[in-house]
Amino acid sequence: MISISIVEDHEHYRSALLKAIGGNKLFEIIGVYESAELAIEPLLRNPPDIAVVDIELDKMSGIELIKFLKNEDIRTQFLMCTSYQNNENVFNALRAGASGYIVKDSSASEIENAIIELHQGGSPMNTYIARKVISLLHTQPQKQTFGLSERELEVITLLSKGLIYKEISDQLTISANTVKNHLKNIYKKLHVQNKVEAVNKYRSL
Repeated sequence: MISISIVEDHEHYRSALLKAIGGNKLFEIIGVYESAELAIEPLLRNPPDIAVVDIELDKMSGIELIKFLKNEDIRTQFLMCTSYQNNENVFNALRAGASGYIVKDSSASEIENAIIELHQGGSPMNTYIARKVISLLHTQPQKQTFGLSERELEVITLLSKGLIYKEISDQLTISANTVKNHLKNIYKKLHVQNKVEAVNKYRSL
């Protein structure tokens, strides 16, 4: 059985969710809350398998709620509710730690399927949002490494471990001059003047 909590401030949609979810024998509703503030303590005390959360709650938003609970390291997965599939808030909720979303005009079967998919390891969302998530994953590493190539990362990693140029060239099967050329490029990309500064900046990435 999948335990579920609902955090939704609109009474009409809250009732619709209760009707859609409550009729399925696979689900057990263990909490229903009108605001993020009311939900925090019971969600921490008795975390459900899945929390269905409205993104745009009245005071503390659904996104802020997720960020807070994720910092508490609870095992709950978050399924967001939204009125618009392409809303930027959906993307921000996924970045905050949500695993999928449903739109508020979804049918009962679509809501049930989204919960089951999420519980089984899936991430119910549309193509537009999925592409934004993938794009973020593709661009993050480059930002974090200042555009260092794979070989340059290998060189600076070994340098940070205390290896000298000859040891690095032996381990990577390249010449010492090639190591020095890689380091020149690394200094330029990291905007540093020497290997000490390079290593310090690399460790802070």
